[in-house]
Amino acid sequence: MYPEPGEVLHFSEDPTIDRFVPHTAPTARQPEAYVWAVDRDRSPDYWFPRACPRAMAWVTADTTATDRDAIIGRGGGERVHAIEYGWFDMLRSVTLYAYRLPAAPFRPFGDPVPHACVATVPVAPIAPPHKVGDLLKLHEHAGIQLRILPNLWGFWDAVTASSLGFSGIRLRAARPRG
Repeated sequence: MYPEPGEVLHFSEDPTIDRFVPHTAPTARQPEAYVWAVDRDRSPDYWFPRACPRAMAWVTADTTATDRDAIIGRGGGERVHAIEYGWFDMLRSVTLYAYRLPAAPFRPFGDPVPHACVATVPVAPIAPPHKVGDLLKLHEHAGIQLRILPNLWGFWDAVTASSLGFSGIRLRAARPRG
């Protein structure tokens, strides 16, 4: 599930949104109100239940062969996502929707590498939301390795110390270290 040219996506478990209004999320690190969406590169980051903690890593131009082999593994593709066992049933059963939004009102957000797109004006979807479908199959068809771990922190520590690109979402909801 990727956006078409000229679009960005917003993923949600709510199929009833007819207009996205800028807001400040409770977990926001910035005070500005935004409508949040993602481009093609970051869409896979959201192929999960909303509250699911996940750690993700991918090959970049700066990734060393040693880091790629150690974290992704030989023959493991270009990208790996990890969740905890406690979220596996929800990953299999959640109904996730993708909203297609016009890209024009959005700008890249994140420094030094953008990780989202934001708009400061209300945005209406281009069409009704689309059911994303089987999230495991989505990962498989995209060639993304999916790992189910007892705890995310060992993986996260290895990824953040490596030369891979990475992102962590909802990590505050992960099981405690140890």
